[in-house]
Amino acid sequence: MSSHVLARRPAVRALLADRPAGLLVIAGLGTPAYDLFDAGDHGGNFYLWGAMGGAAMMGLGLALARPANPVLVLTGDGEALMGLGALATVAAQKPANLTIAVLDNGHFGETGMQRSHTSLGTDLPAVAAACGFAWTATAADAASVAALAPKLAACAGPGLIRIVVGSEPLPKTLPARDGAYLKTRFRAHLGLQPS
Repeated sequence: MSSHVLARRPAVRALLADRPAGLLVIAGLGTPAYDLFDAGDHGGNFYLWGAMGGAAMMGLGLALARPANPVLVLTGDGEALMGLGALATVAAQKPANLTIAVLDNGHFGETGMQRSHTSLGTDLPAVAAACGFAWTATAADAASVAALAPKLAACAGPGLIRIVVGSEPLPKTLPARDGAYLKTRFRAHLGLQPS
């Protein structure tokens, strides 16, 4: 882990400060969902509950189904490590409109704050690059996050951004936990009929 870290909520706010038109965001289980909600609820946000490991694959499916929309997956290092095979699948499918942003605090935040493999040497941008991602980057300060934000709309991916954040506990800011409501709201945002 880098000795420089960002406060996670301001980092997410900075990443989404000039939210690109049409951006769809999938938030992984737990803290990434709280961070996204804290940055501003939006009809184009989908918060995963009880689906750890699924954010990158859901983002891939969405990016393939909606190639005109930029898609951002906001996840943590624990979830990214849990689904390393997802990075290989994303790279094989080559969705230009998909960016995965990993909030890396070096801990498994949802299971008790044990040190994660990223604090023990695993380099997620290097893994993504080895899989075949079009670009990767690491942001450890506010200026880096601001500089990377325009890449969300560039559709030159797939890309992976590792955002080095602190591991301090934060108050929970909870989005809706009703899966049917979230699905219906997201579908309505996409202009789809309820199912």
